[in-house]
Amino acid sequence: MKRLLAIIALGALVLFAAAAGYPVYLSPAPVIPTAVEELPTILVKGQTVRVAVADTEASRQQGLSGRAGLAADEGMLFVFPEDGKYAFWMKDMVFSIDILWLSGDGAVVYMAENVSPDTYPQNFQPLVSARYVLELPAGYAKEYNVVVGDLVRF
Repeated sequence: MKRLLAIIALGALVLFAAAAGYPVYLSPAPVIPTAVEELPTILVKGQTVRVAVADTEASRQQGLSGRAGLAADEGMLFVFPEDGKYAFWMKDMVFSIDILWLSGDGAVVYMAENVSPDTYPQNFQPLVSARYVLELPAGYAKEYNVVVGDLVRF
């Protein structure tokens, strides 16, 4: 009996030693960002505007829908693969915006100001082709005297 207990104890000791030396694999610790990701900026009438860029079909379709609002210096820049007469609507929007259509060189070619969510399902479409569309807080164009022909700097 003593011999059996000694063998069990020795076996337990061997298993314990093996387990202690076996590397333990834990899931990696989550990476916590140390700073908020900076948005790219553009210049509109000399004012710096931070923009979220919508350059995929999915991000262009989502747009600002579902967001609570925009800061005074914030917008969304829609980037299209080619010039076109891109129509926009206010589906699932809860705040008004100014919409600027821009040519490939950044010139404002068409504008729709203070577009309200109440206009849905109305489409807003330029009379001329544009490569980019910039959505800004409602009243931005009026406050900074943005007009057709002004250049937006990327």
